[in-house]
Amino acid sequence: MLLDRLRGALCAGIAVALLACSPPDVAREAAPGAIAEIPAAQLPIEARETLRLIHNGGPFLHRKDGTVFGNRERLLPPRARGYYLEFTVRTPTERDRGPRRIVAGRGAGGDPATSHEYYYTDDHYASFRQIRE
Repeated sequence: MLLDRLRGALCAGIAVALLACSPPDVAREAAPGAIAEIPAAQLPIEARETLRLIHNGGPFLHRKDGTVFGNRERLLPPRARGYYLEFTVRTPTERDRGPRRIVAGRGAGGDPATSHEYYYTDDHYASFRQIRE
């Protein structure tokens, strides 16, 4: 019994130590109900280019870029309609817009270029990862 408790405490301590030593530029899995994170440097090059265009206010390649994202899936934090905007991330193997997007929040100032609130999906809104810049 005591040996089992000691073994459990040792394993828990090792797990905490390993997590604390993880490199900072590693995508982090989220707790249930939370959104996982991904460092901008780990995004596909096309997503980094879309993020750059968002910061610069365009020009965007698709007419739907910058349109309202409704968050019908309710995977992003709840906000008033019109708060989120979607932007296409080019998928080289696709002829149409493909499944990849960056969804940008408008932030306190109302401008997605400066909000620093960006979410990446590569599965057409089935899941999101918050971009860490």
